[in-house]
Amino acid sequence: MDKIVIEGPTRLKGTVEVSGAKNSALPIMAATLLTDEKCIIKKVPALRDVNTMVKILRNLGVKVQFDGGRMVIEPKGYRNHIAPYKYVKEMRASFCVLGPILAKHKRAQVSYPGGCAIGNRPVDLHLKGIKALGAEIKIEHGYVIAETKQLKGAHVYLGGSFGSSVLATDNVMMAAALAKGRTVIENAACEPEVVDLADFLIDMGAKIKGAGTPLIEINGVKKLGGAEHEVIPDRIEAGTFMIAAAITKGDITVKGARYDHLGALVDKLQDAGVTVTRHGKDIRVRTCRHLKPVDITTLPYPGFPTDLQAQMMALVSVIDGISVITEKIYPDRFMHVSELARMGAQVKLEGDSAIVKGIKQLSGAPVMASDLRASAALVLAGMAARGKTDVSRVYHLDRGYDRIEMKLSQMGANIRREKEE
Repeated sequence: MDKIVIEGPTRLKGTVEVSGAKNSALPIMAATLLTDEKCIIKKVPALRDVNTMVKILRNLGVKVQFDGGRMVIEPKGYRNHIAPYKYVKEMRASFCVLGPILAKHKRAQVSYPGGCAIGNRPVDLHLKGIKALGAEIKIEHGYVIAETKQLKGAHVYLGGSFGSSVLATDNVMMAAALAKGRTVIENAACEPEVVDLADFLIDMGAKIKGAGTPLIEINGVKKLGGAEHEVIPDRIEAGTFMIAAAITKGDITVKGARYDHLGALVDKLQDAGVTVTRHGKDIRVRTCRHLKPVDITTLPYPGFPTDLQAQMMALVSVIDGISVITEKIYPDRFMHVSELARMGAQVKLEGDSAIVKGIKQLSGAPVMASDLRASAALVLAGMAARGKTDVSRVYHLDRGYDRIEMKLSQMGANIRREKEE
C-alpha cells in the first residue's frame, strides 16, 4: 500500500492542467450499455474508479480499450445483466449501470454500492425513479433485482432528505432514454456532470431537454446509436488546486478549468482575500496578503460543493479568526476533522457544523485518509504545515485524482509517493 510524503511548508507556483471529470466519465461509460454501437470517449482520467468501471463493463461482456485518455467501448452482443459485489462495492457510481442494463435487456441485477465512508447514502431515489418507469424491484442477498416488460415514461420526483441526487438523476435519465413515451424528472440535479451525460445521450440519439435545470424532459426512443464525446474538465480537481494555491500562499494557473462551473468556490476564495482571475479557459489564483475567515454551507449545485468542503476546512484552519463550515449534503462528512487535529487544527463539531479557529501554522504529522476528498485535504494541509506529513491509505486519493503528487511536484511541492512499511 502506498503513502504520500510531504515536506512543508511550500509555496506553489506554476501551471497545472485539469483532467477530465470523474463524475462525468463514470456515468457516460455506463450509458454506452444502452447501445450496440461503438462509442469513443475522450479525456477520460486515469483513475482507480475508472478502472473499476472498466472491470464492470468487461464483466458484462463489453469490449473496452483505454489508452492515453481515449476510451473505445464496443458493447455489441453483451448479454450479462449482473454487476457483482466484488466490483460495485468499490464505488457508488457503479450503481449507474442499473438503469442502462434494465432499459436494454429488461432485467438487471446490481449489487448495493460501496465508496467513501462519508455517512448514509441510500439508493432509495434510484429505486423510486426506476419503479416509476414501470420496473418491478426486489432486494435479495445484497442485490437489487429489477425487471420489466417495457419501461414507460412517467413523472418522477427525485427530492430527497438532502436535496437532489446526481447519480439518481443520471440513472433515471438513462433508463428513460429507451422508455416508451415521455418522462419528466422533477427536482433533478443541476450539476454540470448531469448536463455532460445528457449531451452524450443526445449525441447517441436521445431526446432530452432541460438538463442543468430542476426539470428534465426525456422522450424515449426505440434505439440509441454510437457517439464520440469529450468529457468536461473536473471542477473538483480544479477547485482542489485552487485551494492548494490559497493554502500555500502561491500563484498558480489552472489550465482548462471551467470558471462557470466554479462560481461558489471563486466567491468564497475572493471573500477570504484570494485573488482569482479568469484568462480564457484558464484560471489564475494568487494569494499575496493576509486572508480572512469565511463561513461556508454546502448545497447542491450551484451551491458550494460538498466535495470541496474538506479542502476548504484545511484552508480556514490556517486563517486567523473563526470560520464556520456547515455540511448540508452529507452531515456525517467530517471524518477528516480528527486527522487535521493531529496536525494542530482547532475544530469543534456542533451538529452539522464545524467551527474552525484558525492558527498560524499546522504541524506535520502521520495522518490517515478516510475518504477521497479527505485525502486531498490532508495533502493540502501537509503542504502548509511545518515538517513532514505522511498521508496513508492514499488508495482513496487515487479514486479521484490523476497523479496528484506529480502535478503538485511540478509546481514546487516537496511531495512523493512511497510504499508503506
